[in-house]
Amino acid sequence: MTLRAVLATHNRGKVHELGRLLPAIAIAPVDVPVDETGQTFAENALLKAHAAKGAAPAGTWGLGDDSGLEVDALGGDPGVRSARWAGPDDAARNVALLQRLRGARERGAAFVCALAAVSPSGREVVAEGRLVGRIAPEPAGEAGFGYDPVFVPEGEERTLAELGPAYKDRHSHRARAARALGDALRDRSEPRA
Repeated sequence: MTLRAVLATHNRGKVHELGRLLPAIAIAPVDVPVDETGQTFAENALLKAHAAKGAAPAGTWGLGDDSGLEVDALGGDPGVRSARWAGPDDAARNVALLQRLRGARERGAAFVCALAAVSPSGREVVAEGRLVGRIAPEPAGEAGFGYDPVFVPEGEERTLAELGPAYKDRHSHRARAARALGDALRDRSEPRA
């Protein structure tokens, strides 16, 4: 039996990616307002999952994804503000990031993803994943979104946007979080009222 869930997002890239990563869950997007007041990715993912559950039909799980980029030379920024940091769109944020790192010797970074699920009865499940790497000197690649064109995973020479969806489905921060969430949701039993 397929688990039904709604994902609180307006980012179609996340919907498609999570659909591939969590094939046992039928995921539909729901655009609900969420005030991301959490100090961590996990806190924001839970806020989104609760908002999604509130907008979901009966018997449906709520899902929330909060993810972003932590750059060592920037003290962990943009962090939980990654989607709202330094520009109105992905390209502007990538330009701003590269400008702030101009001349920096330290280019280490990590993509972080927290996935949260809230069951129809209110049970919370949170899973996290990380992908360590570095920031490239310039954007490259077309097969990605967000900071993918400027992020080079550890052990690779190409950006995530160059490596493409098949690589991301195996190795990305979201893939790692999705595997952990999928394992946690294997026991989908709901407590009886």
